[in-house]
Amino acid sequence: MDKSDQRPSAAFLDLINGFRVSQAIHVAATLGIADLLRDGPRNTDDLAAATGTHAGALYRLLRALASVGVFREDVDRRFGLTPLGECLRSDAPEPMGPWAVHIGQPEVWRAWGGLLDSVRTGENAFCRVHGVNTWEYYARNPEAGAIFDRAMTGVSRRQANAVLKAYDFERFRCVVDVGGGHGTLLSAVLAKHRSLRGVLFDQPHVVAGAARVLEAAGVADRCQVVGGDFFEALPDGGDAHVLKFILHDWEDAQATAILRTCRRAIAPNGKLLVIDTEISPPNEGAPGKFRDLTMLVHPGGRERTREEWTGLFAAGGFRLVQATPTEAGLSVIEGVPA
Repeated sequence: MDKSDQRPSAAFLDLINGFRVSQAIHVAATLGIADLLRDGPRNTDDLAAATGTHAGALYRLLRALASVGVFREDVDRRFGLTPLGECLRSDAPEPMGPWAVHIGQPEVWRAWGGLLDSVRTGENAFCRVHGVNTWEYYARNPEAGAIFDRAMTGVSRRQANAVLKAYDFERFRCVVDVGGGHGTLLSAVLAKHRSLRGVLFDQPHVVAGAARVLEAAGVADRCQVVGGDFFEALPDGGDAHVLKFILHDWEDAQATAILRTCRRAIAPNGKLLVIDTEISPPNEGAPGKFRDLTMLVHPGGRERTREEWTGLFAAGGFRLVQATPTEAGLSVIEGVPA
């Protein structure tokens, strides 16, 4: 990446070759390099011995990542962490390492290789490549599913911080987190608002891993954990039902079915809080629009414009009343029973 070359072709080449950077970060994250540098710089031989890798090849990897600011190369092939590299530490406030590990997994890599077929057919690439959808694949391959769950938990921490800065949950008594995974978002909400109670709802095998997150946040005594299927029934008793990054996993028919399940469970004066992407106007909002391609390639579903969210809410029995943007590129889209 030659920053001195200002020609459009040079900038375009950087875009084309972006996969090399993401794959290199994936390898560094998988090897746990950032954790090994937690206490200060180390040379390549030490790092190779600690990771069971080839010292020469590891040096080539790390010097490449240092050239884009992930690490810092000093004399004698010693490497240290930069602010970017700190994000790969397992104890980072907003850890990006689990996501980096996930995006380089073979099943994800192969699915992105099917993007051309998806554009030609409109069909989900993951299903075309693997013969099953994302959720079935992870149910059959629990090790890959665990990597995916850790990635979602890591990303959720950053998103939870942004949501709490933008939206006030103080008005509620009980928050039901629908499809809440291991409870990262709900834990953050309950930790900030000590008067709140919570219900964490997801598939039984998913919420089975939630205890550690809830206990670490000190909120386990105020959170009920329930396993089930959000196409069938949801816990009631909450005055706010939250769906973060749930509806974008599904096409309109399935997303409407999930909303109708929420409508049956929600109190007449309850609130529906959909935390998801709003597609930006033309020529803006690259993160959301590339997240939409991720939906086409990996889990299925789509990101939506404000108009599409309004229509989806109406089909599910809700009226969209407002949307609050966050610094993480998501919006808290609020609805009430229609």
